[in-house]
Amino acid sequence: MIPHNPCAEAKLPSVPRKKIVPLAVEQVRTLSEEIPARYKGLVLLGAATGLRPGELFGLQLRHVDLLHATVSVEQQIQQTAKHGVYVCPPKTARSHRTVPLPRVAVDAMKAHLRDFPTDGPEGWIFTAPQGGPVVYTHFMDGSWRPACAKAGIAKGTGPHALRHHYASLLIKHGESVKTVSERLGHTNAAMTLNIYTHLWPDSEERTRAAVDKAYADQSADAQPQVDEAA
Repeated sequence: MIPHNPCAEAKLPSVPRKKIVPLAVEQVRTLSEEIPARYKGLVLLGAATGLRPGELFGLQLRHVDLLHATVSVEQQIQQTAKHGVYVCPPKTARSHRTVPLPRVAVDAMKAHLRDFPTDGPEGWIFTAPQGGPVVYTHFMDGSWRPACAKAGIAKGTGPHALRHHYASLLIKHGESVKTVSERLGHTNAAMTLNIYTHLWPDSEERTRAAVDKAYADQSADAQPQVDEAA
C-alpha cells in the first residue's frame, strides 16, 4: 500500500543498559540455606557454573560427570503459554558446552543426589515436589522469591543472578573475555563484553606503566655507549 517506509531514516534513541551488580558469595550461601532443601544444590550449581535457569532445570543424571568434574549442557526446559512446559535444545549453538565443576559444585551434587536420588541416567537432577521437572513459575512463586526475601536479597532478583555471580567471579580472578564467553555459552565475546565490561578491573595503572616502560626502554637504548678501553 505504501511504496516507501516513512520510518526508514528514523534514528532510534539508545536504550541505556542497566549495570549488573552481582550477588556476593555470602548472599548466595545464605540463599542456598533459605531455599527448600531440594533446591539448595540448584542454587550452588548455578552459582558455580553459570548455567541458565532453563539449563539447570533440564539437567539429567547423564549430563553430570562427578568423576571428571564436568557438566554437559545439551538441553533446557522452557515454559510458554502456548506450549506449556517442554524440553528443547539450548538457546544457541554456542550454548552446547561442557563446563568444569569446581569442588563446591561437586560436593553440592553429591549431597543432593544422596538426599534426592534420580531414577537412572534419564532421571531429572532437580525435580518439582510432586515429581517431574522443575516448572519455572512454580519454582519462582513457591521457592525462589520467598527464599530471596528471607535472605535479604532485593525484590525482583531472578535465578539469572546466579549466572551473573559466576561471571563476576571468573572476571575477578583474571579469566579472559574468551573464556568467560565460552563458559557462559554466549554467541560471541562481544556479547560478554556488552554485559560485563564494567566488571573487568580498572587498568589505568597498567596502561601508564606500559607506556612509561616503552619510553624508558627507548631512552636506555639511546644512551651513548662508553668505551671502557678509553
